Amino acid sequence: QVQLVESGGGLVQAGGSLRLSCAASGRTFSSYTVGWFRQAPGKEREFVAAILRISGTTYYTESVKGRFTISRDSAKNTVFLQMNSLKPEDTAVYYCAAGRQFVGWELASNYDYWGQGTQVTVSS
Repeated sequence: QVQLVESGGGLVQAGGSLRLSCAASGRTFSSYTVGWFRQAPGKEREFVAAILRISGTTYYTESVKGRFTISRDSAKNTVFLQMNSLKPEDTAVYYCAAGRQFVGWELASNYDYWGQGTQVTVSS
């Protein structure tokens, strides 16, 4: 199975930046659609961004559009989420996930593999 290892979370002031990494073992990430989701305490897991397998097309939830960028480094078999202009409402545990779908990239139920999550806390 694909194993996903996340890193890069931490505490940052509002307006600051973080870069999250999701490194995969097993099959190359180019064979999978990779998504980032986040979950705050007591809330549903929320779609953040996705990069589609093969095509590399990217999608974002409206609240992060223009601030977050998802990218893939195929040589390192790693997907990144660059987060700029962070806001307190971005505070959550962030998860990366992988699946084989071309559609339904906004639905957590469509992903097959999940990372352990990394905490992002944005102070005001």
